[in-house]
Amino acid sequence: MRGTQHLETRLVHAGEREPVSGARATVLPIYASSTFVQPSAAELDRAFDEDGLVYSRHANPTVSGFEAAIAAVEGAVGAVAFASGMAAVHAALLAAGTPRGASQPQPCAILAAQDLYGASRTLLRQFFEAQGWPLTFCDMTDLACVEEQLRSQPTIVFLEPISNPLLKVCDLPRIVELAHAVGARVVVDNTLASPIVLRPLEHGADLVVHSATKYLGGHGDALGGVVAARSHLLHDTLRRYAKLLGATLGPFEARLLSRGLKTLALRVRQQSANALVVARWLTTQPRVRQVYYPGLETHPQHRLAAELFGGLFGGLVSFDLEPATPAAAYALMDSLELILPATTLGDVYSLISYSARSSHRDMTADERRQLGIGDGLLRLSVGIEDVRDIIADLEQALQRVA
Repeated sequence: MRGTQHLETRLVHAGEREPVSGARATVLPIYASSTFVQPSAAELDRAFDEDGLVYSRHANPTVSGFEAAIAAVEGAVGAVAFASGMAAVHAALLAAGTPRGASQPQPCAILAAQDLYGASRTLLRQFFEAQGWPLTFCDMTDLACVEEQLRSQPTIVFLEPISNPLLKVCDLPRIVELAHAVGARVVVDNTLASPIVLRPLEHGADLVVHSATKYLGGHGDALGGVVAARSHLLHDTLRRYAKLLGATLGPFEARLLSRGLKTLALRVRQQSANALVVARWLTTQPRVRQVYYPGLETHPQHRLAAELFGGLFGGLVSFDLEPATPAAAYALMDSLELILPATTLGDVYSLISYSARSSHRDMTADERRQLGIGDGLLRLSVGIEDVRDIIADLEQALQRVA
């Protein structure tokens, strides 16, 4: 029956109720142990070879439950959890470029979306490019640009289907088709969309990355990352890198993230509904110069988003203030009473951040301007509160700035 269960059911039940001493706990217990004892030395030896329970850097039952849930939700052959979203990005790119057993006669080349999360851009430049991996950035909303850059036959294509913070939407199925035609593997950071809005493996992506800290956990109380793989080769490679690099998710965090998954569908649908109402309201405000949200008919990729996401557009709304100055942005953030100024997203709470000094602070002002990230840009992660209260808070804050 499990193979036919709907997404919402899998979110609630996957990865739970493993056998424990002949009984089954309703909730998978927290295995707070760094190591595990096998019945015999021979079985311990086999456990090393078969990724069994030996040491929590290799595997932990609580973490394995979370990984099994993600694999079930994403439709993956398996998933591997990490201590943070950035650790997951790092491992996913390594696995895509150097799968287990593959020989690389030359450095792997990466074609990356120009609108990536700021820390991901920094990782690409300061780690991968610094290690000799050729790196090219491209506007992934421009298929002509993608086709042109793919002529150089990169090893990896790395993108976000919804960009951070300007919420651009790319044609993921077409990009996957073009990338596979030249032998490139596609790594998708699906943090902003979540599996409720989009499941990239269904469109042919090779690896899907989530900062589980965000929508998957959803309560602002656990840090983690996870990568879901379409093939056994990539899953095995991810597991190997997880053990070697040591950026292991702890069992307490895994339990919190597993708990968050159970309400993911409910939360994301409410956040998406709230975000659409907030985005439309913001377009009517004289102190707001521009609103970025794929659910608005004025968004450049609105039609594509409607087709690709099935009617949900996510819980993020970005907007430019008038005047577009840091002073105005700070004044609005300081005037908010309900919405929290925090450098994260996807929580049950509504959160606001100033991209120029948070997610993209490592970039120069010129680099931010080239991407369209101005000094008045604010990113609002809409929560599950009553949308009337969210709007009332924004209204009183905008009045104070005025």
